[in-house]
Amino acid sequence: MSNARAAHLTRRGILAAGGALGLGAVLAACGDDSGGEGSGTKTTAAKSGAWTFKDDRGTTVKLDEVPTKIVAFVGVAAALHDYGIEVKGVFGPTKTKDGKADVQAGDMDVSKLTVFGNVWDQFNVEQYATFAPEVLVTTTFDSAGTLWYVPAASASKIAKLAPSVAISVYDRQITTPLQRVWELAESLGADMTATKVTDAKKRFESASQRLRAAAKAHPDIRVLAGSAAQDVFYVSGTNLSIDLEYFKALGVNFVEPPASVLKASGGWYESLSWENVDKYAADIIMMDDRTATIQPADITEATWKKLPAVKAGQVIARSPEPIPSYDKCVAMVENLAKAIETAKKVS
Repeated sequence: MSNARAAHLTRRGILAAGGALGLGAVLAACGDDSGGEGSGTKTTAAKSGAWTFKDDRGTTVKLDEVPTKIVAFVGVAAALHDYGIEVKGVFGPTKTKDGKADVQAGDMDVSKLTVFGNVWDQFNVEQYATFAPEVLVTTTFDSAGTLWYVPAASASKIAKLAPSVAISVYDRQITTPLQRVWELAESLGADMTATKVTDAKKRFESASQRLRAAAKAHPDIRVLAGSAAQDVFYVSGTNLSIDLEYFKALGVNFVEPPASVLKASGGWYESLSWENVDKYAADIIMMDDRTATIQPADITEATWKKLPAVKAGQVIARSPEPIPSYDKCVAMVENLAKAIETAKKVS
């Protein structure tokens, strides 16, 4: 299988699994629950000028000054933006075909960003070098600390131009990367006592309490996480994705493939033909909202339209790569809570 084909397959599969867009097949199969959870060294105070940060690979980056020329994966940049840290250079899904902000760009003004690569396996190294970055920040979806959306072919060249920081979003609940990005923002000089910041965290905690209560009150409501491609429908497992792991911990009743089936994808997903899309009965279907996937309104397959959850209008959006700020994670928790509170039992 060609590398391009492997990347394509895993992209779709990990979309379904709630993991990442475009990972190579080998990467999808990797796994480990280590990775420095909560072990981040924030920084010496910004006032002193010096900056250090220990990332989830266990790598400590040290700079003489707090970096201002930051390049980041778009979702991380969007999270930092929520904390008042403006990132000018990004990579990853930033703009849609019509030039508007991609869902992963959050509230950033994408017209003012330098985009080094908007799609998988695209990264303009020469442009990056000219930008003169001080640090690169991204996520990682495996235990090896592979930098997300940094092309393997140019990774060594990119690494020579600036040190990197990796925040793990693999095999843990979302609260861990939320805390790590909080620590990163604080290290970069963000005011984490600002009302906007503290209120967002309180809203996330309240939303989580609401979801826990909804799941407890409606334990019979079964939820399935899926993703649509042209020829395949992917059903997610819940043990590797930061959002699904968190929802499951709050008591949400997920229907998912057995471990023996998930093993073929490294634990991420099961791929189904559209003819077999009714294999798992669910009352609510959460569908991947990223631009690389087919959205529910555009699915024309008759078998999809016959699903009880679809006929009942109980299909909601899901963000498998949630922007890791408390503000951006409130809606996804509230939406699932509301769906469970109002769902009819149809499975």
